[in-house]
Formats: sequence, C-alpha cells, structure tokens
Amino acid sequence: GTGIRRYKMTDSRSPFPAPRSPIKVLIVDDSAAVRLHLWNILESDPDIHIIGTVGNGEEAVRFVENRRPDVITMDIDMPKMNGLEAIRRIMETHPLPIVVVSATFDKNDLEKTFLAMDAGAIAVSNKPLGEGHPDSEKAARDLVQTVKAMSEVKMVKRWTSARKSGITHIIEPEEPLVQASGKVKLVVIGASTGGPPVIKTILSGLTNGLHVPLLVVQHIAKGFLEGMVEWLNHTTDLPVHIAMHKERLMPGHVYFAPDDYHMGLNSSGRIELSKALPENALRPSVSYLFRSTINAFDGDSVGVLLTGMGKDGAEELRHMKEKGATTIAQDEESSVVFGMPGEAVRLGAATHILPPEKIAAVIRSLTKES
Repeated sequence: GTGIRRYKMTDSRSPFPAPRSPIKVLIVDDSAAVRLHLWNILESDPDIHIIGTVGNGEEAVRFVENRRPDVITMDIDMPKMNGLEAIRRIMETHPLPIVVVSATFDKNDLEKTFLAMDAGAIAVSNKPLGEGHPDSEKAARDLVQTVKAMSEVKMVKRWTSARKSGITHIIEPEEPLVQASGKVKLVVIGASTGGPPVIKTILSGLTNGLHVPLLVVQHIAKGFLEGMVEWLNHTTDLPVHIAMHKERLMPGHVYFAPDDYHMGLNSSGRIELSKALPENALRPSVSYLFRSTINAFDGDSVGVLLTGMGKDGAEELRHMKEKGATTIAQDEESSVVFGMPGEAVRLGAATHILPPEKIAAVIRSLTKES
C-alpha cells in the first residue's frame, strides 16, 4: 500500500480512457498510532492516496489552505483546536467532504459526532479497531467505502447559522395545501448523506405542530443511530425513538428504523421490522418504508425524500403521489447530495420541492386537522 498507481501510458489513438486520479485524503487525528492505522487501511485501496496527516484541527486548517484534499477524515477530541472548530473553519473557507471517524462505544464521542455534522461534516464512520478484533476488517472496509463515496460529492454546502441553530420562527406555506384523499394519518421520511442536520431542522419546526406519527429511514453507519436519536431528543420537544417490532404508533412521536432492519407497517398500522433482503443494496431501505406506507394507508400520508446519494425511495415516492399522498423532495440548493430527491424530481414524484424549513411548514399545514 504505497498509494502510488502505475498506469500504462497511452497516446491519443489509444482506445482506453485516461486513468482516474487517486482520491487525495488528509487524515486528522491526535494519535500517531491511529494516523498510521488509518493510513494503512486507506492506502490498501489503489484508488486512495494519502497526501498528509496532521495531529490537530489547527494544523488541518493550515493544511487545507495550502493543499486541496478530495476528502478529510476528522477526529473530534484533539488539542489546540478540536475537530468541531476545524470543521466549521474549513467549511467556511474551503468547503469539501469531511468524514468524522469516531468511536461508537464512547457516548461523549457520539454526541460530538452529530454536532460535527451540524458544523458541516457529511458522513460518519466507525474508528477501526486494531488487527485481531473480530470487527476490524468490516470497519476497515466500511471506512474505505465511505471515503470513496464521499469523494464523489462535488459540492459541499455549509449550513447557515440560522439552520444550524434550528428554526427561530414559524414559516407557513406560501399557499394553502389540500390533502387530495382525506386526512393525513402518517408522515414518512427518507434520508441519506447529509440527512441528520436536515432532519433536525424539520423536527425543530414541528415542535407542538405534529399530530400524527412520523417514521424515518436514515442511512447511517452502524452504531451511530442511538447517538443520533439522543442528539435529536435534545434539540426537539418531539419524542424520538428507535422503532421496535409490533410497536403501536403514537401521534406526535418520531420512529427511526433500527440498524440493519427494514421498517414497515402491518395491516393494523403497527410497526413491522424485517430482515428481508436489502433493497437498493440497503437495509433499512426508504423504498421498503414508502411501499409499506402505501399498503397500510393508501394516500392518507405525506412522503418526504431528503438529501442523499443514489435513488432509494424515489420510485416509491412516485407511487405514493399516484395514490393521492402529498409528496415532497428537498430542493437542490439545500441538499448536500441531490441524488435521491433529484431522482424523485426527475420521475415527477414530488408534489412540492422545498428547503427543510418549508418542508416542516407544509407538514404542519397538512397534519394540523388530523
């Protein structure tokens, strides 16, 4: 793993395309041993090249001023300048994809991970454990995949101060909205890359304004969901839970699909968790949730597709719309990645295309009589 790729030189007459440049990565961690471990893991993939390692946020900010990595892996607890402050400064001056590499067994680290996402980080990954640990190989593979996926994000937008601090005033829809086929009984949301801060903004805007259950599928690295739910419970008055099998839905409560389980609804409207095969290579899948919502509630629902890579949920959002549900896609300007909502827009699946604050306003408008 030297990180140096050797390509056969070709001239303009060659039928072969020019090789892709390796992904340039900066590693930020205060532990020299961890920096070396991450270096060895990442450069084991020939598409990744480490262009530097630094020991604190201050050095990271200086490095980015002089050189331009494609992706940064960022620790949080560091001397001189911690990862949170470094992320804020980098996103203000030289925005680029930042992956927080954190330990899920440390509750303090988990909480700071989501503060880092508020500051502009777009993905999280487990800190790989040493060789010999039963989960070390999987954690290493997941980190490599995350870094490679985040390198595809062409533009990273920093959340404004207003968005970072949550809703400060009520935003009402610009025009009245009418549910086409009766009262709304359920709201379902799907999100992936960049989703946690958006979900926080929406839930903050629904405080005392949500009178139906709300179900969420958020694609996130295994082990981080519990920390995300705890973080959200500190930022909204709505009760936020990880869903349980056969659980009865309660109005005004928010339920997240647990790690590695599809979340759906049975004929009596209770939560059904399933180990069925992944959909779109994902479990939980937004598509699974949206399709189950159609089966249980027909058109008496609201479907929302937020920022994220890929197309999970887009086709099923179109089916929800066809059944009479109100459907919403996050707009491109506020999305870190316009993949999932962009596919929904392309399919004509969205009744409304809105930023997060207005999504909350529409949900309030549609559910206030429910």
